Amino acid sequence: MLGPFTRFVRSVQLLPGFIPDRTKHPFTVPAIKHLDVLELHPQVTFFVGENGTGKSTLLEAIAVAAGFNPEGGTKNFKFATKHEEYPLRSCLRLSRGTNREATGFFLRAESFFNVASEIDRIGDGILRSYGGKSLHEQSHGESFMALVNHRFGEHGLYLLDEPEAALSPQRQLALLVAIDRLARFEDCQFIIATHSPIVLAYPHAQLYSFSQTAITPVTYEETEHYLLTRDFLMNKDRYLARLLTDPPPADEPKSPRRGKRKAGS
Repeated sequence: MLGPFTRFVRSVQLLPGFIPDRTKHPFTVPAIKHLDVLELHPQVTFFVGENGTGKSTLLEAIAVAAGFNPEGGTKNFKFATKHEEYPLRSCLRLSRGTNREATGFFLRAESFFNVASEIDRIGDGILRSYGGKSLHEQSHGESFMALVNHRFGEHGLYLLDEPEAALSPQRQLALLVAIDRLARFEDCQFIIATHSPIVLAYPHAQLYSFSQTAITPVTYEETEHYLLTRDFLMNKDRYLARLLTDPPPADEPKSPRRGKRKAGS
């Protein structure tokens, strides 16, 4: 198992002197603006928080700083469907362990289609590493699990951005099994940004909560994702009655009224 000094990435540090413009995104995001040194778990680190708090932005910057293709894939993937700047990447210092990863993968749920297209373009030679079947010929969830089961291997560094987007609850449990096998028995390290209370339940992990003020370590039971899901399942009828039956507050904007369709439109 990877120890504290042999993990592939030990910590991430923001270097204030390299920030080009503090008035521009992503340096205006509070969690990024106040980032100092973030210690990473030797097996699994979770980034959790509301949309817009910077967890995917930081994960992407770590991936690019570690040498991965910004749109996803391995370090050998060089494709780009659009030109983007990654200013945060040049402001980060990754503290490395004594070992280096033998393999790795950066998964972005939003650009996985592009990664699958690149694999098809490269051809049969690489396709065997992903199960031998085009990822486009499988459902989103099937293709993602094919990636995990066939491409993810020992001594790997894996960065996953919202992997649950492709997966049913049952497949999320299968992902937990795969993560456990790879992290505990095949010397792999994961950094994962997720909203899933199922994925977050993995026990051998460090959880960081991204808020509008800072990045703070939390326990699983302290995450809003766990608390809200538990409360909703235990009080479903009360939640639904309040959300769907009561009139909206007076200060809540109402849906715009649709105009009448003109004849022939």
